[in-house]
Amino acid sequence: MKLHELTSYLDNAIPLYYQEPYDNSGLQVGKPDQDVSSALLTLDITQEVLDEAIKMGCQLVISHHPLIFKPVKSITGKSVIEAIIIKAIENGIAIYSAHTNLDVMDKGVSSKMAEKLGLEHVKVLSPLDNKLCKIVTFVPVDYFDLVRMAIFGAGAGCIGNYDLCGFGVEGSGSFRGGEGSTPFVGEVGELHIEKEIRFETVFPRDKKEAVVRALLDTHPYEEPVYDIYPLENNNINIGYGAIGYLPRESDELSFLKSLSVIFGAKGIKYSLPTGKKIKRVALCGGSGSEFLEKAVASGADVFVTADAKYHTFIGAKNRILLVDIGHYESEKFSIETIQAIIIKKFPNFALQFSGVNSNPINYL
Repeated sequence: MKLHELTSYLDNAIPLYYQEPYDNSGLQVGKPDQDVSSALLTLDITQEVLDEAIKMGCQLVISHHPLIFKPVKSITGKSVIEAIIIKAIENGIAIYSAHTNLDVMDKGVSSKMAEKLGLEHVKVLSPLDNKLCKIVTFVPVDYFDLVRMAIFGAGAGCIGNYDLCGFGVEGSGSFRGGEGSTPFVGEVGELHIEKEIRFETVFPRDKKEAVVRALLDTHPYEEPVYDIYPLENNNINIGYGAIGYLPRESDELSFLKSLSVIFGAKGIKYSLPTGKKIKRVALCGGSGSEFLEKAVASGADVFVTADAKYHTFIGAKNRILLVDIGHYESEKFSIETIQAIIIKKFPNFALQFSGVNSNPINYL
């Protein structure tokens, strides 16, 4: 298959639209029209990972952390990143990354952490806002089901764990076709009254083009009327972190030990124990200490993240158990999510997990 077939799918399945402005997700190295038959999945791209891909005969490396974060002004091999880029090009290996867009997507990085812990009733800890729109249109009664299902099929109508969400109400629409028009019903130059259904539903802002195209392709009118409104509602499906419940409550020490085992965390840091039982668990993969207050406000008994600073631990005292399990440890299972996304669309595409431990932090 061509590289662009896979990357175009990933760009939509893990929407590039959701990445932070500072991020650099997507295709970083490689020609879109090159052939690919296998990919190596890794958290980070290092010289060792690239050598592994070459040895395995993989034409593509897919990572969570982007290889290229800052602008590259020259490619001479003087830095580690430049050397990796040169070696990848010389060996015909493409590089693709899914970073903050994977962090915030539905069932992304933090949800995978929750899955590993066996949490139940999982929701997003800090949903994104200003990412939703509403579309309103007016459809002849006989075409209502056709048009609304097309709009749903383009990605509209999803609210939490529900899909096909919309509202319709019957009314009467009026119009008069002018010179040069070819009205679907009625006559040119004559006022026409048509029984219509006002239909409205929500959709993610990045789906706007697809939703409008679905409407225009199925609506019978020559000039369909529709309105699009930006919404301030949070998108409860996407955002940073996750929160859920343990199947059975645990004491703090036992919970810390389970974290160590499940995530392979050898250097766990934690705040002063509260002495309370743990049932409600908040999580955020990677550097998520900024969401501490969200975790406290949610009523969580513990907040598990990485890269917490000294004063963040002070701020957690007597309010919540703050646990730092390490950046690598918190995100290392994210490549399983990428694997599942690819297999869903391309079940026969060869995927392999890197055997390289790319964690730059060592523990004594």
